[in-house]
Amino acid sequence: MVESNDSIPLDAEKIYLGGKEHHVRTRCGSVSVIVYGDQDKPALITYPDLALNYMSCFQGLFFCPEAASLLLHNFCIYHISPPGHELGAAQICPSTSPYSADDLADQILESKRGLILENLFRLGAVMCMGVTAGAYILTLFAIKYRERVLGLILVSPLCRAPSWTEWFYNKVMSNLLYFYGMCGLLKEILLQRYFSKEVRGNAEVPESDIVQACRRLLDERYGSNVMRFLQAINRRPDLTSGLKRLRCRTLIFVGDSSPFHSEALYMTSKLDRRFSALVEVQACGSMVTEEQPHAMLIPMEYFFMRYGLYRPCHLSDSPRSPLSPSCISPELLSPESMGLKLKPIKTRVSL
Repeated sequence: MVESNDSIPLDAEKIYLGGKEHHVRTRCGSVSVIVYGDQDKPALITYPDLALNYMSCFQGLFFCPEAASLLLHNFCIYHISPPGHELGAAQICPSTSPYSADDLADQILESKRGLILENLFRLGAVMCMGVTAGAYILTLFAIKYRERVLGLILVSPLCRAPSWTEWFYNKVMSNLLYFYGMCGLLKEILLQRYFSKEVRGNAEVPESDIVQACRRLLDERYGSNVMRFLQAINRRPDLTSGLKRLRCRTLIFVGDSSPFHSEALYMTSKLDRRFSALVEVQACGSMVTEEQPHAMLIPMEYFFMRYGLYRPCHLSDSPRSPLSPSCISPELLSPESMGLKLKPIKTRVSL
């Protein structure tokens, strides 16, 4: 029998837009997991970027009817938020000790205190989707627990240690958080990280709705929580050596206006080309899921076809059995066989 100190504390469920929120207390703080859909279906884990949660990272994708139909028909969605980033979180994390990127990856399993994925949600191998810092955490998770990850969908991912420029900006943000909290200047820096200038607006053009919604969400963030996550990401190790060991299929999206565009190109060059594909999206920042979610639909459809998963109009019954990538021959995993005949794909003609 597992002793009490190895159990997983779970707060009462809350319901958000049809999904149930679970608060799992771990040694690094409370992790929010919001569950959408039929838990008998294969699992799709999502992880957001710095200072965000699923409402600001994945809402646009799930509000796109075709994309939502594809994902919810085939998966049960598990939105994981880092400590202190859950919905309505304006409080300090229960733990104030620093944590690392490895700690955040381990939280998904929490291997030292009972397996969250197995014991709490009874999940086996999972599909993963992350944005920028969240993409880094899920890639690290896939490298550490290769048998638990069937596929990666990464949006503007990070994979190397911070460059001097990123390190400097992160230090500036840490100082702003320490002295001023979520101030106006910090929000502007974060919005530049997330979105292209086309949607951020200017003196003549107002901000788009998605930027305004993100700005309101940042107002709710507690500075200490964001700073701890930022410090963990700023101390992240380089994953280059581990990328060649990945054997799960990987689909990468990146906006050509993202500050992490070159990082995504570098990561693609280090992955096995038989198992990976890159989609560049024009006139878009890091958050392709919010700015241009429709650009993700066709590549994701071809990606999921390799697992035998289709949109509802192509399949009458929902998949109930675990995904089985081993039954797919390696030659079917090339970008060409996934329908990605252009590398990179341009989703909008330059004017």
